[in-house]
Order: sequence, then C-alpha cells, then structure tokens
Amino acid sequence: MSSSADYTIAVLGGDGIGPEVTSVAQAVLDAGLRAAGRTAEFVPGLLGGVAIDAVGTPLPAETVELCRRSDAALCGAVGGPKWDELPYAQRPGTGGLLPIRRDFGLFANVRPVRNLVPAGSPLGEVGFDFVVVRESAGGAYFTATRGQDVVQGQRHAYDLIEYRADEIERVVDFACRLARSRNKKVTSVDKANVLESSVLWRSVASEVFARYPDLEANHLYVDNASMQFVIDPGQFDVVVTENVFGDILSDIGAGLMGSLGLAPSATLNDERWGLYEPVHGTAPDIAGTGVANPIAAVLSAALLARHSLDEPRVAAAIERAVEAVVLAGDLPADLASDRAEVLSTEELGARLVGEIGGR
Repeated sequence: MSSSADYTIAVLGGDGIGPEVTSVAQAVLDAGLRAAGRTAEFVPGLLGGVAIDAVGTPLPAETVELCRRSDAALCGAVGGPKWDELPYAQRPGTGGLLPIRRDFGLFANVRPVRNLVPAGSPLGEVGFDFVVVRESAGGAYFTATRGQDVVQGQRHAYDLIEYRADEIERVVDFACRLARSRNKKVTSVDKANVLESSVLWRSVASEVFARYPDLEANHLYVDNASMQFVIDPGQFDVVVTENVFGDILSDIGAGLMGSLGLAPSATLNDERWGLYEPVHGTAPDIAGTGVANPIAAVLSAALLARHSLDEPRVAAAIERAVEAVVLAGDLPADLASDRAEVLSTEELGARLVGEIGGR
C-alpha cells in the first residue's frame, strides 16, 4: 500500500448492485477528500457471495487483514438467492458481515433518518432529522443459543436474546455522546413490559442517562416507538435500541424517507474504526442495469469521513452535494417523478463529483 496517501480505505463491493453503488461512493469520497487537500488509497477486497464464488468463503483472511491495515471499510450489500441455501455460518451475511462486526468490536450501528426528498416521502413536507443507534454486536443475531429440533412431534425453533450490562452501557453511552453533538435528546427503545433482556436494558440505560443531566432522555416501548416514528418522527433526535428492534426501526425510518436507496449506515467500535454501508440489499434483479440509487452509499461515505477520518468538512461537503443535486430534481429511478430527470447510477455519481468540484 502507498505510504504517501493520508488514508487507506478498504473497498468491499459485495454482491448485486453493491459494486456499482460502492464505486460511485468511492469516487465522491475521493473528490471530497481531494477538495480538502487530502488523499486516500482505496484498496479492493472480497466479501460475501463474490468471495464464496472466488475463494470458497464469505470472509477471506486477506479481507480481514486488509481491514486491519485500513482506516475504515466502505462496503456494499452482500447476499442473494444464489447463496441462501448454504449453512448459516457460510452465508454471505451471517458468515461475512456478522464476523467482521464481532471480530472488530463494531457495536454501534448509526443510521441517519432525514427527509431529504420530501416529494418521495410518504409524509411529504413533514420535517424529521434523527439517528437510530442500533446495538450491533449482541442480542438474538449473535447468540450461540439457537437451533431447530422437534418437540412433541412439532418442528421447533429458538433464538435467545442475551445482553450483558456492559454491552448495553457502551452503546447507550455512545448514543448520549452523539446526542450531545446534535439536539441533546435521546430516546431508549425496549420492551421492558415483557422481556427480561429489556428490563435490564431499561435499567442500565437509566443509569447511563443519569450521567448526562444536560440531555433530555426518555424511554419508549418498541411498539409505541414504531407508531411514533410514523405519526410524529420530528420528536426524535437520537434513538438507541437493541439489535433486532434497531434493524426494524431503522427500516421504518428508510420508509419515511421514501426509499432504502437514501438510507446510509456506519457500524463503529471504540476506536472509531467503522464499516460503512447502505442499509439496502443487493437487489440482484436490477444489478448491471445502471438504475441503482447510489445516494445511500454516498451518504455512508460521508459518515466514513466524519466518524473514522475525523474530516467533518469533507462529510459536510458530500452531504451538501447530495442535497444540491436532489434539490435540482436530478434523481435516480426509484425517486424520480414524471417531472424529474432520471439519472443512471453513473450519471448521478458524475453530478455529485461535479458538484463537489464546483464548490
């Protein structure tokens, strides 16, 4: 790897539309860094189904080593029907992404939710700008207590939700620190009226909240939070919750925005090393057609600049470029109305790079 670049970024394009949107995100991030007088070396690596096809495993050792040598990883979605029947630990997601999150200690999944394209949002001009912080290293997705068997002649399946107090504490503390940099409000979401894991969650969250008297903090049950997301999303600033609830709530947030193609994410550890990826899937049905929306991947690159590179001006420049292009009515197929100019994946990327260069 070059020693002259300021940063090294692992680029894990993934499957389906992943390489297409990740390529655009890389170009936009590179433009933003260069405009700020910074340089990055972007080093490709294999992850997911493409890695299975190439070397027989969803997470090659070379990819892990690349990530360790990099300042962050820019990632495309992984998976697809081709690999769905593989054993659990050999699938692109559960054998690729989940081990990275575990091995790199990536416990805080940050998913911004903002009304970027009001014409595409089901809420129209209603304003909202909040962040879902999803605990991403524990809970039912990571439990060793899972399986299927037969009980009294009936097929039976189980997955155990497990959390330690320290796992809850670190992600709630992360959310509180994030809220301090925003509008100083944090909401913890659980199901403490039913689940023992949520009883512990609420107890620990309350203890952490007490350390942040400058914040407005509250608790919601997940069913009520789901409803509040839809009827009054503007009330939220930072929402913190466990893994499964966060997975669901953040997709509701994407629905409020009008498209998964607008939903970015960052998954971070204590050292601020992160894996940055759009929330959407691999969309194999449109892969290679040039119509995939790259905005979520581009906004994920902005999160990379802000959180792992500590380049807030670069992040802001990327976000402003997205806002300017969207405001001009230059939209991808999933968001364009009859009056909008429909841009291909590459065309939209070129507009974004041009916008950054023009500034």
